[in-house]
Amino acid sequence: MKFVGLIARAVALIGAGAIFLRHRKGAPVVEAKGSAPTIPEAKPQSVPTLKMPTAMGWKDGRKPVAAEGLAVNAFARGLDHPRQVFVLPNGDVLVAESCSVSDAPKTPFDFAMQSTMRRARALGESANRITLLRDADGDGVAEIREIFLENLNQPYGMALVGDTLYVGNTDGVVAFPYRDGDLKITDKGKTIFTTKPGGHWTRNLIVSEDQTKLYVAVGSVGNIGLEGMEAEEDRACIHEIDLATGAHRVFASGLRNPVGMAFAPETGMLWTVVNERDGLGDETPPDYLTSVKDGGFYGWPYCYWNQIVDDRVEQKPEMVAKALTPDFALGGHTASLGLCWVPEGVLPGRGAGMAIGQHGSWNRSTLSGYKMGFVPFANGKPSGPMEDILTGFLTDDEKHSYGRPVGTAVAADNAILMADDVGDVIWRVKPVG
Repeated sequence: MKFVGLIARAVALIGAGAIFLRHRKGAPVVEAKGSAPTIPEAKPQSVPTLKMPTAMGWKDGRKPVAAEGLAVNAFARGLDHPRQVFVLPNGDVLVAESCSVSDAPKTPFDFAMQSTMRRARALGESANRITLLRDADGDGVAEIREIFLENLNQPYGMALVGDTLYVGNTDGVVAFPYRDGDLKITDKGKTIFTTKPGGHWTRNLIVSEDQTKLYVAVGSVGNIGLEGMEAEEDRACIHEIDLATGAHRVFASGLRNPVGMAFAPETGMLWTVVNERDGLGDETPPDYLTSVKDGGFYGWPYCYWNQIVDDRVEQKPEMVAKALTPDFALGGHTASLGLCWVPEGVLPGRGAGMAIGQHGSWNRSTLSGYKMGFVPFANGKPSGPMEDILTGFLTDDEKHSYGRPVGTAVAADNAILMADDVGDVIWRVKPVG
């Protein structure tokens, strides 16, 4: 173990040196954001930048900083790495508690990466359960907490259709019987769709507005398909399942790691946030928010934004030619994971749009993300820059994190709920007063 620690520190020091050189040689980084981002030229990294804050949690009454006109409180504390939230029709809130787990490291960089991720609480033991939270007295704090489902396999997404609750485990989608008001499900459930575990492990879910289709977001195995594209079959895509027949197909592809999904009510269009590839620079390419077209291909691994070719990948020009450009850039390596539609009136003075939980970067020299943002929409499209709704997740020197934003959802009382998997909190945002 001592040898492993020495290797990890050595690789981290090499990465730190690379960061120093890039800062000395380069101009200040301009964030690649918006509908027409300026994306810096790719600079492939022989040693990937490795920088993450050490997790410390929230202490002494500290909490995130809410934007003007908004207030934040803890809806629930003391959870075990909460990742995603789902609001049931009766107002109960389900929370998926799960975590990244690791295989045995194969390279010195693997050692360094896993050591850094453990320090940041991004890697560990997975609770593998869903907890139910109930605010019975309506004071904005859940006073009832029950283990709703357990012995799952890295659960993430949740969706309800009639009396069936669907759960996205890392190895597939499981259907459970649900009755309104239940505090616990003991049924083993039935697997309706399987996925290969490994690599990007989250399996988020969302149901079509007519309740007939279930969409499953599945990230890639690796960064740019270096394991071979056979290993990436049915990965880096969003699947569509017909709930009546069980038939399934790839709905859209070329999405390196799609996680959050939401429908825009004006158009009925599905949207997702995608985590782009690593190793090309701080802002290259940016993570993004995009509408998802049936049959659409979004470039991974051959190219990124506006068909910019990734020279590290064996090319297929026909795939580059068909790649769609995403709608809205969110900045490089923000790890945007949470997404929900926010109706008009929930955030006074801001209209309708999308709330995005940005988990935060590791592959860049200066930290990015670590906040919840809001992108306003008009006529079914992003209509302005993203506004910071919750910040204050990092210490001033950025060496430690109090928390890390993940999944978002609008509660029955029109508060925005957000999971924080380092602080082990579900935060609740409402207008002041």
